[in-house]
Amino acid sequence: MPHLTTTGTKLSATGAERLGFGIPGYAHPLLAPVEWAELTRPGTPLHWVVLNVDGGPGARPDPHCLEAVGKLRNAGVRVLGHLDMAHGSRSFGHLVSEAHLYLEWYRVDGFLLDRCPTDRADLQEVRRTTATLEAVLDGGHLVLGHGSHPYPGYAEAADQLVTFSGPWTDYRWSQVAEWTADHPPERFVHFVHGVPRTHLEEATRIARWQGAGTIFFTDRTDQWGQNSPFEALPGYWDEIVSRIGPGVSE
Repeated sequence: MPHLTTTGTKLSATGAERLGFGIPGYAHPLLAPVEWAELTRPGTPLHWVVLNVDGGPGARPDPHCLEAVGKLRNAGVRVLGHLDMAHGSRSFGHLVSEAHLYLEWYRVDGFLLDRCPTDRADLQEVRRTTATLEAVLDGGHLVLGHGSHPYPGYAEAADQLVTFSGPWTDYRWSQVAEWTADHPPERFVHFVHGVPRTHLEEATRIARWQGAGTIFFTDRTDQWGQNSPFEALPGYWDEIVSRIGPGVSE
């Protein structure tokens, strides 16, 4: 069965000392070739990139995704497979099965567990899933995609938590949970859409104030839920890359 081979290239660290990008998942490489090509540009401050083939790994290895992921790995970029927890409704078996396919076909370096539950009652099952994935990965990177602040115990279940995912109109007035102060910035991720170019500096300042080490800001918006605003490059990509600074892998 086709799959990527390990190149031996050292993957970039999460980047505790720098603010950098986590890419939530661009559209398929055939639909977003420029976006995927930009991820291999030297000096881009990337912490990781999410691969979402078809709401998961898909039914078979996709040659276009294999090519895109191969280029990222050769550039030393960490690639995470997208697993949809559907707020806790996906079974443990389905998630682990999809994880194995990502590993077999694409040799991913970890996973983003999207739509992760936030309540204390779901923590034990999430820990069961992340512990299994950690064993399968043997040291890979796990991100819990809550989208809001979860029960504090989730911080011990993965490497990073997405504690904000939503529009700029909410982000600019958002409040950080007090318990996050007990953890360093590299533990937290913010995804924000609809950020105007004129508010980039303010958005970056909020991320730093709230203790987020990994971000993705875009001026694109969620138009009636038809397409994810995170599937394409922001209109100000060059500017925000320059603003954040050199990548940690340089």
